[in-house]
Amino acid sequence: MTHHIAVDIGASSGRLVLGTLQDGKIQLQEIHRFANGFQERDGSCFWNIDALFGEILTGLAKVKAQGIERCTLGIDTWAVDYVLLDQAGNRIQEVYAYRDHRTEHAMQRLAELIPPETVYGKTGIQQLNFNTLYQLFVHDREELARTDSILMVPDYLYYLLTGKKGNETTNASTTQLLNLDTRDFDMELLELLGLRKEQFPGLIEPGSELGALRPELMKQYDLPECRVIVAATHDTASAVLGIPAAKGRHAAYLSSGTWSLLGVELKQPLNDAKAMAANYTNEWGAYGTFRFLKNIMGLWLIQEVRRLDGNRYSFAELADLAAEAEPFRSLIPCNHDRFLNPEHMIEEIQKACEQYGEPVPESIGQVARCIFDSLALSYRTYLEELELLTGQSIDMLQIVGGGANNKLLCQLTANMLGREVSAGPTESTALGNLAVQMISSNVLPNIAEAREVIAHSFDIRYYKPEPVQELEQIMERWNKVNKLADAHNI
Repeated sequence: MTHHIAVDIGASSGRLVLGTLQDGKIQLQEIHRFANGFQERDGSCFWNIDALFGEILTGLAKVKAQGIERCTLGIDTWAVDYVLLDQAGNRIQEVYAYRDHRTEHAMQRLAELIPPETVYGKTGIQQLNFNTLYQLFVHDREELARTDSILMVPDYLYYLLTGKKGNETTNASTTQLLNLDTRDFDMELLELLGLRKEQFPGLIEPGSELGALRPELMKQYDLPECRVIVAATHDTASAVLGIPAAKGRHAAYLSSGTWSLLGVELKQPLNDAKAMAANYTNEWGAYGTFRFLKNIMGLWLIQEVRRLDGNRYSFAELADLAAEAEPFRSLIPCNHDRFLNPEHMIEEIQKACEQYGEPVPESIGQVARCIFDSLALSYRTYLEELELLTGQSIDMLQIVGGGANNKLLCQLTANMLGREVSAGPTESTALGNLAVQMISSNVLPNIAEAREVIAHSFDIRYYKPEPVQELEQIMERWNKVNKLADAHNI
């Protein structure tokens, strides 16, 4: 039996998960869990990347303490954020978090130099003001001039572990700098940023092997012998790989965590004018695929509400409070930029309701219900868009990730879609990470077989749609709220 370690780091937490294949099923064991979050300093938002690397080493030491002498290891994290290194391999600047406000007007400024339609035609990546393209556009010019290497966050963690540099394709595609035709960094976009292609270490595919840990790490810490394998380092790419097989169904996926990513897996990108107008993205996937999806604000909204309420309630308790509240009392356009990183999420939700003519939620249960109702309505809107853009008829939505645990939201989603929803597994990101390692290690033959194994290894819950009273009136209010938000940019 071989041992595989998934290092899975999200915007709010990280963990090391041990995966093994036993009797045809994948067994998971969480070895180490730790908190994550950006820190605000001098008006900017940064990640504590050194602390994250320290947690990886702590987790690996725990692996060794369990008697595991050898394993493979893969890393996935969030996307778009990057690290600048000088010629000596030292970090030039702390790692900016994508919710930093420095890019607020970057899209408009760059549009004066190159039409957004041209950028989308080249890259197929949706316009989001925190994309790496815009982050680098506003980055300090002097620091960029001193930069020898630009790595995405998971690739930097791989570099700290192995001393080897590369930019894994699923995460690199989110930079909005990769050209779909050349399958490499786009020279025109790099020139606009004042960057050279040589500053970006070469692209590497999921499943590639980086080798062993640095000898000095092995000496300093009591670590197992790790064969480091490049996972699909964008956590959404790994989450999609970890979606269980759904034979005979025409399914879309919803990776539900801090962000909600709603889409389908395609063999070819879809980067026409209609896809751009709807702001869908074509992120590169593993094994020659593309993730055609919509970014939706997701559970970040409830995470912030919980934090601002002093963490009085668990997420399950917040869902219970929401279930007791009046349904569809208050609605917000939850994918609006105003909710990306407001000073106070609860007050921003209340302010939005007042501005859009919706009843202002007062209790925590009402605020939570407002979020869940609005998310479910968002999923309905974007799933209908997805069908129109792809020409595919979708009869089921597969929800994976932490949001699969939220029974209220899953049922609301089924009700709003009028279609069946499957929920689980919650550990799809770690599973996708592990699947790449197992395929690279010849434990599993391919991703189709891996998804079959995942489907048989974990319990999946199914939600049938139930009738929604006054649905027509709810949709009228929903459309009105979104039109007001778009018309007044509030």
